[in-house]
Amino acid sequence: MALPVAARAQRAMPVIGYLHFAGPDYKPTAAAFLRGLHDTGYAEGGNVAIEYRWAEGRYDRLPGLAADLVARQVDLIAAFGPPPARAAKDATSTIPIVFEVGNDAVAAGLVASLARPGGNATGVSILFTQVTGKRIALLSELVPQAKVIAVLVNPNSPTAEPTIREAQEAVRATGLQVPLLKAATEGEIEAAFATAIDIHAGGLVVAADPFFDTRREQFVNSASRHAIPTSYFERDFAVLGGLISYGTSLDAVYRSMGSYAGRILNGEKPADLPVQQPTKFELVINLQTAKTLGLTVPPSLLATAEEVIE
Repeated sequence: MALPVAARAQRAMPVIGYLHFAGPDYKPTAAAFLRGLHDTGYAEGGNVAIEYRWAEGRYDRLPGLAADLVARQVDLIAAFGPPPARAAKDATSTIPIVFEVGNDAVAAGLVASLARPGGNATGVSILFTQVTGKRIALLSELVPQAKVIAVLVNPNSPTAEPTIREAQEAVRATGLQVPLLKAATEGEIEAAFATAIDIHAGGLVVAADPFFDTRREQFVNSASRHAIPTSYFERDFAVLGGLISYGTSLDAVYRSMGSYAGRILNGEKPADLPVQQPTKFELVINLQTAKTLGLTVPPSLLATAEEVIE
């Protein structure tokens, strides 16, 4: 049991395993995480090393990548997204883990409680699933004539079930219909947009999901081709031409993760660091896309938007 600790103690600098669901070109980049590390006195290549592991959107690769980091006896694992967090937690009960998840970290079994995580993991819960109802309401305000707003989830994602529950609860008293669509591959994403048209959906809410986040251009292109108003969970969708996005700043989240990683390397324990939750959410509206779809953005939405892309 002492061998891994002794091996780590002999290294010139601590090593962080960076376990990400996407690839190196994903935005926000690792730079945000590194800024958080810098805030606590660490610089990559100076006094800390990073072992990068990229799943490229394939959940099935994550257990092997996490196991590899454990075998390499890293000092800490930074896990980006619910599937990486689950893979890291399954791989080790001793190496500290700093995670970012869009679902309930307690319900997912990652921590005992948000205030007192109690184990080897802590991080940031970005509440992407919990704001599903708000995203439906925003899209409904943007497309008031819509009686049907479909919700697209990845059935293989741990965020799917909580997203569905949130969506159903949100529209219980509104009269809106929210049919459920599913996609776990690129081909199924295309099919989902065709189905949305077939069922006369006036809008589509894309659930927060790491795999979906690696297919931003495909989503924006498909929404444009089918001319269906679509809501996303991350601002870069809107930057690429998506109609509207609502969610927390991932740059800020990654920086917070880096800060927590540095604090743990400095001697603090994950069990004692509360799971952070965002206090600010960004509404981003692409006016050019709205114009192309023939939509008039209500002044109330423009007034509350964090960013309006013209």
